[in-house]
Amino acid sequence: MSLLLDLNNVNVRYRTNHAGIHSMKDLLTSFANPFQTTLILKDISFQLQKGQSMGILGRNGSGKSTLLRAIAGIIKPSKGSLKSFGTIAPILALGAGLELELTGYENIQLLLSLYGRKVTKEAINEIASFSELDDATLNQATKCYSSGMLARLTFSISFSHHCDIYIIDEVLAVGDMGFQTKCIDKINELKKQGKSIIFVSHFPDEVVKICDQAILLEKGVLIHKGTSEEVCQHYKELF
Repeated sequence: MSLLLDLNNVNVRYRTNHAGIHSMKDLLTSFANPFQTTLILKDISFQLQKGQSMGILGRNGSGKSTLLRAIAGIIKPSKGSLKSFGTIAPILALGAGLELELTGYENIQLLLSLYGRKVTKEAINEIASFSELDDATLNQATKCYSSGMLARLTFSISFSHHCDIYIIDEVLAVGDMGFQTKCIDKINELKKQGKSIIFVSHFPDEVVKICDQAILLEKGVLIHKGTSEEVCQHYKELF
């Protein structure tokens, strides 16, 4: 196996405003520094090998989504090193990357172009077919979509992008059981192709089914690392 991700003592801090500063005037007339930094992730270290599937568990506010955003390159660590040796397809939130004023079809064409894929009728039809959204829906502006419809379109477009690492953040919780099963089947297909998966879920049974390794976060600290069965058991004990 070859190394795809290498995190070494990664820290992430967010700057927050607790002083009611909402304009340049407020900032210039304030006599104290209105900004405070909050440590979200502390000294996170782990590696992801090619073909490996990694689950990330933790209670709400433990830093899971922040970690995924750092891996995806959306935010930079304030300390430590994070090295990626492969291409990444992040599926981080409902509607992430979609232009809500555009139709479903227009979003498919836009994101295919941004992914560097040739926009063909075959590629569009493949995405539309996987999403199971009908022609009338795909011709509507995505701002009119339900959360389940947004999940369908987001997943379908992201899965059409051929990458080394697929990052999936809890969005399997949205949508009906049939589409969830379809997505899990697609994830298993990608694993058979040697792709790597990073999967976040509050459901340990899903993590055990999809992932061979896992990590557990608590208040921004990595407290357990090992097989998915071991880490899921530690996660259950938190409650």
